[in-house]
Amino acid sequence: MKADQIFQRLWSDYTRQNPSVQAVYELFTNRGEVVVNDHIAFRTFDDPRISIDVLAKVFLNAGYTYKGDYHFESKHLYAKHFEMEGQPRVFISQLITADFSPELQQEVKAMVDAIPTEMLGSDDMIYSGNIWGKPTFAVYEKLREESEYAAWLYVNGFCANHFTVSVNHLSTLSSLEQVNQLLKDHGFLLNDSGGEIKGTPAELLEQSSIRSEMIQIAFTDGLQEIPGCYYEFARRYPDADGKLYSGFIAKSADKIFESTDKVR
Repeated sequence: MKADQIFQRLWSDYTRQNPSVQAVYELFTNRGEVVVNDHIAFRTFDDPRISIDVLAKVFLNAGYTYKGDYHFESKHLYAKHFEMEGQPRVFISQLITADFSPELQQEVKAMVDAIPTEMLGSDDMIYSGNIWGKPTFAVYEKLREESEYAAWLYVNGFCANHFTVSVNHLSTLSSLEQVNQLLKDHGFLLNDSGGEIKGTPAELLEQSSIRSEMIQIAFTDGLQEIPGCYYEFARRYPDADGKLYSGFIAKSADKIFESTDKVR
C-alpha cells in the first residue's frame, strides 16, 4: 500500500474516534491554513510478535527508512523513527515489559496470545485497534498503577496515537506560542507537563500538545471514560548546515507521552 493511502486510512479512524482533533484541524483550515503533518506516532509492547519492527514493516514496504532510536528510562520505553521523502515522519515506541511486575507481564502476554493468528504481522494491524478482546475496567486500573502507557494501549490498541501539525508550514501563525494561545482561546486544554512548550530553539525542536479528550469505552463491567488520542504541534529549526532538524528529543517526548495520562 502506498504511504498516502496508509495515512488517509489512519487519519479517518483517528478523527472519527477523537472529535476534538477534527475540531482543531478545522480551527486551522478555517484560517486558510493547509495543515501539513510533521509526524505520526504508534504505541506497542516489546513482545516480538507485535514489536516496533513488526509495526514498521508496512512503512518500510511503502518506502520508509530507519533514521534513529530513543530511550526513555523513566517511562521504560524504547522508540524508533522512520522517514520517507515527502511524507510525515513515523515514530513507534514500545513498552519494555521486563521492567515491570510479573502481573503486568502476564497481562501483556495474555493480550498478545489473544490476537488472531492471521492478524499477527499483517499490514492491517496498525489500523486494528483493540484486537485482544473487550477490556475490563479492573485490569485497566491495575495496569495504570504501573504504567499509564500500558493501560492506554490495553484499551485503545493499535491506532495513530497522535498526528502532529507542522508549525513550520503555517502561514498565519509563526510561533508555537501563537499556536498554543489560539488553542487555549478556543477552550482546548494543553499538556503542561514540563511546561506548555517542550524543547527550545537551541535544541532545534519545540513541541506542544493538547490533552487527550475523554472517550467513552464499553468495558465488560460497564461504560467508563478514559483518555483517547491527542493532537501535537511541532516547530523545527535549522541546524548548522541550514537543514531543518528532523529527529526527536527524548526528554521532550517523555513529557509529550503524558498527553494521554488520566487525570487522577
